[in-house]
Amino acid sequence: MNLTAEQKKTVLASFLGWTLDAFDFFLLTFLLTDIASEFHTDVPAVSKALFLTLATRFIGAFFFGMLADKYGRKPMLMLNIVSYSVIGALAAFSPNLGIFLALRALFGIAMGGEWGLGSSLAMESIPPSARGMVSGILQCGYPAGYLLAAVVYGLLYQQTIGGYTIGWRAMFLLSFVPALIVLFIRSHVPESPAFVEARKSVKPGLLETLRKHWGVALYAVVLMMFFNFFSHGTQDLYPTFLKKQHGFDPHTVSWITIVANLGAIVGGLAFGALSEKIGRVNAITLACLIALPSIPLWAYSTTPFMLAIGAFVMQVAVQGAWGVIPVHLNELSPGAVRATLPGFIYQAGNLAASYGGPYQAGIAEAPGGSYGYALALFAGVVAVCIIVVIRFSPERRGQVMTVLG
Repeated sequence: MNLTAEQKKTVLASFLGWTLDAFDFFLLTFLLTDIASEFHTDVPAVSKALFLTLATRFIGAFFFGMLADKYGRKPMLMLNIVSYSVIGALAAFSPNLGIFLALRALFGIAMGGEWGLGSSLAMESIPPSARGMVSGILQCGYPAGYLLAAVVYGLLYQQTIGGYTIGWRAMFLLSFVPALIVLFIRSHVPESPAFVEARKSVKPGLLETLRKHWGVALYAVVLMMFFNFFSHGTQDLYPTFLKKQHGFDPHTVSWITIVANLGAIVGGLAFGALSEKIGRVNAITLACLIALPSIPLWAYSTTPFMLAIGAFVMQVAVQGAWGVIPVHLNELSPGAVRATLPGFIYQAGNLAASYGGPYQAGIAEAPGGSYGYALALFAGVVAVCIIVVIRFSPERRGQVMTVLG
């Protein structure tokens, strides 16, 4: 993968932005039971924070994407990162569940902008032959953020430092850290060459572009709905499954989750690169096929070691499929709305899948239900749905990216 120094810095900035965005989101998944305890409620009630975060992300994707298509990818990416950092940290000061849920909804708006901005900036700045690998790298920011959250949770949570025991509120204060990336982007990351070139011409408007390509946009939203069920349905409640159904301590929950996300990183990198050889559609199909036989090991094992193996394989499959998505959506999107449309499609799919967390928790805690059953049900059904739907997708591997096209 031959990239210039500037291109490498652009990819790094986009990767870090998504990593730390995901870090803040997944911190919540480790803290659901503790927040529920402090606010005197149950896990399904607190898990509505997951729903609200996912449901509002499409607003941020549209808002920040529109600004980026008008004013540039770089300045809007900086604004977006500062926004999600500050709002994420404010959750630490929530006096009650209502305020906490409202802040997580606002965080979702800020979180929703980052993926589209970062992916469009990176994809428009690199040669076509590098897109598959870079796609995998960018999407690996998501499991890398989850892994980082698991490490921080395992090392810091409930530890006593200077007489103060670190609780869930202190964990959310770590959300201030991503704001430091802005300094790196400002000094070292150039604007997208495609956007700079497009300033010399008049671009078609968003509505005009969508009228021409509404079929692809609608199809992609349905696809991303299933993809978001696939990722969040296998990730968000897994720490709760390990704690409530198996009674594991924070250290055990942490290392199993770390192993799972190492698998996710392996999958994202491997299938992103593989998609350059066998195509985007075939790579996604293969990844989903791998998920199906891993379900019994992942959801029904009884020992930490076997659960970790199952989680590793499952996340190779889940994030292997996801590793192709940044490049696939950017290649399908018209250039004039590339900062808006891929991110909006991604987050609109999130909106459609946003109630998955509370719904899963409800199945798990219903009489006769279990977290293992709820996880297995989602993973199996959604993997099959993606295999069917992705076979109808257009394939535009390697096309030249401009902002006018």
